[in-house]
Amino acid sequence: MNDKSVHANPSKNRTPRHRAREFALQGLYQWLLNNEAASTVVNNIRAAHGFDKADAEYFTQLLHGAIADSVALRDTFAPLVDRGVAELSPIEHAVLLIGAYELKNNLEIPYRVVINEAVELTKSFGGIDGHKYVNGVLDKLAGQLRAEEVAADKKR
Repeated sequence: MNDKSVHANPSKNRTPRHRAREFALQGLYQWLLNNEAASTVVNNIRAAHGFDKADAEYFTQLLHGAIADSVALRDTFAPLVDRGVAELSPIEHAVLLIGAYELKNNLEIPYRVVINEAVELTKSFGGIDGHKYVNGVLDKLAGQLRAEEVAADKKR
């Protein structure tokens, strides 16, 4: 089995940072379903096939950051979802945690890139229209967390 056959969307050219997001998504999914310690999740994911092609440092930052800040991150996007956070699919929930974390903490990454990456993750791993939902929530969240950047982008 080659690496392309393992991925949900093998035709995409995946950068190490994108792969880090994919592995962070898998880790958050595991954490959400099993409520395991972050260190256990990290060790499990680091042993996964293809991890050597991911940006390991960014993966660790995303996973630990999203888990450590999960309550605050949920509080930022909860008013923007049309149901309780507990009712979100685990994939949408994990992608929203990643997207919210990046919007809040990684200001060097343009908000459009954060949203696009979240949409691509949801297209690859989520339900049929989950990417539209994630896009809408993160677009509203970007307007709140990065109001100046969003306003400057709309002026162009």
